[in-house]
Amino acid sequence: MAGTKAGGQKARDKNLAKDPNFYAKIGAKGGKNGKTGGFAANPELARIAGAKGGRISRRKKPVAQDDVALAA
Repeated sequence: MAGTKAGGQKARDKNLAKDPNFYAKIGAKGGKNGKTGGFAANPELARIAGAKGGRISRRKKPVAQDDVALAA
């Protein structure tokens, strides 16, 4: 792995010199890797997951302005 921008460019050039389709092949592997289809294939699953995330949110409940004025 390159430590500098110049080193990264040198590595890129070397990879492309060995195989002009080097990065295209890597991208194709990533695209073919998916098996489940994700949320785009199943909107109902996305809705359920979003509801679960909302229920277990770590955010605090908003404080009303009246409560803030009384505390001061």
